[in-house]
Amino acid sequence: MTRFNHIRLLRYSGLFTWALMGFPIFDLLRREEFGERDVQWIWICYLSFGLSYFLSTRNLGRKQTRVADYILMVIMTSSALGFGFFSGSGLGSILLMVAASVFAWLLTPTLGILWVICSNLAFIPVFRSMNYSWSDALMQSSLYGGFCLFVFATGFVARQQAQARDEQRRLNAELRGTRLLLAESTRMTERTRISRELHDLLGHHLTALSLNLEVAGHLAEGAPKHHITQAHTLAKLLLTDVREVVSQLRETGAMNVGQSLRPLGDNVPGIQIHWDIREPLVMDDPARAHVLLRCTQEIITNAVRHSQARHLHIQVRAVEGKVELDAHDDGRGADRWIAGNGLSGMQERLHQIGGDVRIQTEPGRGFRVLLHVPLHEDRRVALAQTANLIDP
Repeated sequence: MTRFNHIRLLRYSGLFTWALMGFPIFDLLRREEFGERDVQWIWICYLSFGLSYFLSTRNLGRKQTRVADYILMVIMTSSALGFGFFSGSGLGSILLMVAASVFAWLLTPTLGILWVICSNLAFIPVFRSMNYSWSDALMQSSLYGGFCLFVFATGFVARQQAQARDEQRRLNAELRGTRLLLAESTRMTERTRISRELHDLLGHHLTALSLNLEVAGHLAEGAPKHHITQAHTLAKLLLTDVREVVSQLRETGAMNVGQSLRPLGDNVPGIQIHWDIREPLVMDDPARAHVLLRCTQEIITNAVRHSQARHLHIQVRAVEGKVELDAHDDGRGADRWIAGNGLSGMQERLHQIGGDVRIQTEPGRGFRVLLHVPLHEDRRVALAQTANLIDP
């Protein structure tokens, strides 16, 4: 069930206010001074405003302003002006207040304030047609304009708070994923350190002990030789056990990357993320795991900010010495894509470790990102990087 958030509250309250405007219309239309043509235009303006408001508030707060949104804002403003002119009342200014709450989410502060001021100044001739003097018409327009600016400012503050909250959620998800990855990396580092200590200290000493016992066995005779042979056997068994423990510590020291990726999709606003992680997904290099984590975060961020998707499917699996990530969304797509800072950073990180990324997109069919992260260092990449460091 979708959460009833502040954006939905804004949308429904605006539609409710627009619906209440219908009652004064019926009262106005009972008057005889309205002709049939005026009645038709009143209903056209009223319904046009409601439809344009309904369309412009879809996915409000998580979409970029497009040409269609500007057209809808022009229709709302024109409908409010027309409604006030044909009805001969100030109800059109009330509709403009409702529209101002949308302008705050779709326009920059400067453009939004100019839009509100100009649209209210356009109401001066409308008030003048109601037999107001020019000074009274200006006063009425200024009064309603002040209310519209207040509504715009309130909506803009709500927009900033919503963006800050969404950014905080994204950072918290990234922090949880990084924290889990750091815990896995610390665990792996500690296991590696213990295995090295066992190998370097106990392993070397037990090897030396075994060799000395073997020499002693050749030199001794009688009962002492029997005990030396038993001690030599026990030393070799102990050395074998130490080697097995060291091998197990090294084998189980890999990081479980899957549990670090899943928190990235928690509480992401406006999109539902579907994970398909083939377990066990383990990596023994913290740097490569960190690259995979950052690339996944960038894919989620792009799907929310640019693709305007509702669903994002991410499949991750380890196959043939590399980790494959296949992510596709149901967003709007594009004819072609331009690499911004995020995608450029993703390409650079993958290139440094010998990985690659491919992006596929079509209008109306969303984005698809395919990337590969090698589990182990490619010798050719390492040699190329060494050559770049040596060459002047």
